[in-house]
Amino acid sequence: MKDLIEKFTQAVGPTGYEDAVRALVRAEAQPFADEIREDGLGNLIVRKGMLREGGKRIMLAGHMDELGVMVTHVDANGFVRFTTLGYVYRQMMVGSRVRFLNGAYGVIGVEPSTDSERVPRWDTYFIDVGARSRETCPVRTGDVGNFDRPLQELGTRLVSKAMDDRIAVAIMVAALKELKDTPNEVYFVFTVQEEVGLRGAKVAAYSVDPEIGLAIDVTDTGDTPKCETMDVALGGGPAIKVMDSYLVTNPRLVRWMERAAQKIGVPYQYEILTAGGTDAGAINETRAGAPSICLSIPTRYIHSPSEMVDYNDVLNAVRLLVELVSSPVVLE
Repeated sequence: MKDLIEKFTQAVGPTGYEDAVRALVRAEAQPFADEIREDGLGNLIVRKGMLREGGKRIMLAGHMDELGVMVTHVDANGFVRFTTLGYVYRQMMVGSRVRFLNGAYGVIGVEPSTDSERVPRWDTYFIDVGARSRETCPVRTGDVGNFDRPLQELGTRLVSKAMDDRIAVAIMVAALKELKDTPNEVYFVFTVQEEVGLRGAKVAAYSVDPEIGLAIDVTDTGDTPKCETMDVALGGGPAIKVMDSYLVTNPRLVRWMERAAQKIGVPYQYEILTAGGTDAGAINETRAGAPSICLSIPTRYIHSPSEMVDYNDVLNAVRLLVELVSSPVVLE
């Protein structure tokens, strides 16, 4: 599982440029899938099982894209101005390393300021690629890159760039491999462009037309010094999403996930996210509506170049996901 996590987190795949990640997922999933297809937007849709008595059509969704940067201007001295692909916390950017899709590297800097208490504006940031002029700069307007950070183990904690949401990609692939039999028709959908508006999930959900949607994504924690109050902690087990900015989970789905976790002895927490959302919100509103929920992975330092999860939470999320889709879905 750790090899799988490293493979996916270290792959390059900013929003809209998920090709390399999709190829890795396809190679891992192919031997275990009943059907694989790619839609027009780039979502990879992997089907497992056919509907039998008591079964439902279930769409699982985990997004392949990661946060990134796009060059907007190169000045006369070769310094690169940029915009972000997805929401990035500005205060965590200085000193971050960037790897462009063309192979060039750079480090993020910021213009000096006399106000040390205020987070700098985005228009004061730049990327230093080591160039001396615009002509010697290895990137140009429109070039795309992602943050460059290796996977590190800190005890039971794993930290890397792109845990959001490659940890879900790894969990879904692991669950696909472990799923032996199911009365459900399960679609493992590896989505694109989640970070810029849940775009891939909207398209895929229209195609799959699920009866139940289940996203797998990261969520914030409330276990670091002076952080916002939140009843989610690393190591406390995967979290059941109760609400976020895009979704109020149907209580029957919450109870479905609770019963499954209790049945196999997986610890779990409850997530209420006051800002942000996941692919579950897009699935929930597709066509005539599909009741949806999210299995959330507690993660520190979300939307930064170094996101941290607990390995036991990840393993328990795989167990819970397999249990959820292996049996007839009973909502009561």
